[in-house]
This record gives sequence, C-alpha cells and structure tokens, in this order.
Amino acid sequence: MTAPIPPVPREIPDLPAIPWASTPALKPSFVPVTAVVAPVRRPLVAVYRLLTALLAGAGVALESYLAGAAHALSYFQVQSTVLLAVVTLVSASRSWRPHRALPAALTGAVLLYVVIGAVIYHGLLAHTTPPFTMTGATAPPARWHAQWAALQVLHTLIPLAAVLDWLLLTPASRMHLRQAAGWLLFPLAYLVFLLVRARALYPFLDVTAHGYRHTLANALLLGLAIYASALLLIPLDHARPSPVRRRV
Repeated sequence: MTAPIPPVPREIPDLPAIPWASTPALKPSFVPVTAVVAPVRRPLVAVYRLLTALLAGAGVALESYLAGAAHALSYFQVQSTVLLAVVTLVSASRSWRPHRALPAALTGAVLLYVVIGAVIYHGLLAHTTPPFTMTGATAPPARWHAQWAALQVLHTLIPLAAVLDWLLLTPASRMHLRQAAGWLLFPLAYLVFLLVRARALYPFLDVTAHGYRHTLANALLLGLAIYASALLLIPLDHARPSPVRRRV
C-alpha cells in the first residue's frame, strides 16, 4: 500500500529578496567598428602598395647585386626594406580582395624602421669621411651611378613612399603606446648581431675602432632615440586627420 500524497499547500512562502548590492553589475560590452563594418575593395590603394613593394624589392636586389647578397642583407636599412616589401605586398593583396588590414603594431613598426634608417643615413652617414657605402668602396659613388641610385632608393624613396602611405591611405588612431616597447626588439636583435659579427658596418657602431664600451654607449643613445621616435609617432597617428573612414 502506497503512502498518501500530501496535499498542496494553499499558500507558498515568499522567496527571500536578492540583495542588489551584492549582485555584480553588468558592464557594457565593447564591439569594435571592424566587427560590423565590412572592409571595402580599394584597387588604387592596392596598386600603390604593389608599386611600393616592387620598388623596395628592386632596391634590395640592386644593392645585393652590387655588394653581394650576404653583405647587403647585413645592413639595417636593407633588412627593414625587405620587411617593408613583404608587409606592403600583403597589404596590397588585402586592399584588392578585400580583407581586414594588417595590425597597426606590424605596419607601424616597419614604418618606424625605414624612417629611422633614412634619418640616420641623411643625418649621420651621407657626408662622412671616408664616405659611407654598402659596397666597401673608398670613394663616394658618383651621382646617377648604380650604387648612388641604390642608396637613394633605400634611404629616400622607400621611406618617403611609406610615409605617404601612412598619411594618405591608412586610417588614423590605430597605433597604441603599449606597442612602442615591442618595436625595439628588432633593433635590439640587430645590435646583438653586429656585436657578435664584430665587423664595422656603421662608423658609430664600430667595435674595432671604439671598443665595446663606447660602442654600447652609442647603441644606448641610438636605442633611446628610436624609442623616443616611436613615442612621437604614436601621438602623431592619433592627431592626424584620418584619410579614410573604413579600414583598408
């Protein structure tokens, strides 16, 4: 014989109220504009970036032909130009298809490297005695000579093309201060490469002529200058007017 079922109570006691003070407040979620705005196809931008990549590749190829590939690729500006060629080629492909733009941490780093290389060349190397060349020549290259043309492409035309891309074709306010420290990793790795190689490529980083102490002091000053340039580039990216309203 089964037990009788108890009757349902006529009145159900009220549940205790939930204290709102102990309830975690829901924070508003942030949805980036790129999650809802699809990228657009920009063929003219793609063509410009493709031409920039080809010019960068031509400058590296010409310098490699004149100085030898291994020797030419030992220079900071040549390595930076190779990085720029790869990044710009990928950016051209993304602008043509279209796809999301490359991260600003990557494009900003490459822009910083080629501009720093141009400033160092025109400010410290272009008028040195003996003249600075990547081929080891003791005489300055004549104007319109192949070596002179390679130096101008690597240290003038390519940085100028990269700056114009940033100013006229790239949306503003994409760089962040937290990226500046990471941009120093490549110059730091290059310094280690120079010290291990122990071969004079730049007169202010010549271990044989100045010793390690003086060379490291020059490298420290150069590193601080690069970091200061990064800290300057990022506010400029936020202060400049954006040439486009969508990511390219």
